[in-house]
Amino acid sequence: MDVADATERIRPILEDVRLHGAEAVMRWTEQLDGVRPPSLRVPTDLLQAAADALPADLRAALEESIARARKVHADQRRVDMITTVIPGGTVTERWIPVERVGLYVPGGRAVYPSSVIMNVVPALVAGVDSLAVVSPAQRDHDGWPHPTILAACALLGVDEVYAAGGAQAVAMLAYGVDLPDGGRCEPVQMVTGPGNIYVTAAKRALQGVIGIDSEAGPT
Repeated sequence: MDVADATERIRPILEDVRLHGAEAVMRWTEQLDGVRPPSLRVPTDLLQAAADALPADLRAALEESIARARKVHADQRRVDMITTVIPGGTVTERWIPVERVGLYVPGGRAVYPSSVIMNVVPALVAGVDSLAVVSPAQRDHDGWPHPTILAACALLGVDEVYAAGGAQAVAMLAYGVDLPDGGRCEPVQMVTGPGNIYVTAAKRALQGVIGIDSEAGPT
């Protein structure tokens, strides 16, 4: 299957989420991932509990990875460039952070806390004010994303995390949804992060509604 074929398959999912919001996200999650999360948004106490339960060596590894990523991305920050064209006439190139981003972290057979770090740290360093992380619900973890993913979010201070993956998660980030238990996932301006071919197809289909980083291929 190529991305074009996958795009046609996920169009009904995108339209369902656009029209029916969180209910559609939960329904597609149950159908495709085989589990219905207890709630769409992960409670903040669960994030902290996951961080507290990390083995010491894994926590140290994640913290070291975060520190190294911060160091690299801090040096990548753009500064304003002012060019004097004529005396008294200048042109300024200015870099302004995106206001709100959605960060996709894969789940399933492999666990990628590295994707949390590589998504979140650049956004924080850039000065993005609002971040939302999505990661697929896991049958082995009571319908929540993998605990190591949650722990990495907690270590980075991210408290808006959703138990959703696939095309339905990308659509939720693009359109925004009202949450069944109150609150709202506000729409984002940009979605970044790798995923399977259906995630890639959703990013392609929703360009124009959202900005994307790239259409990530196989690792």
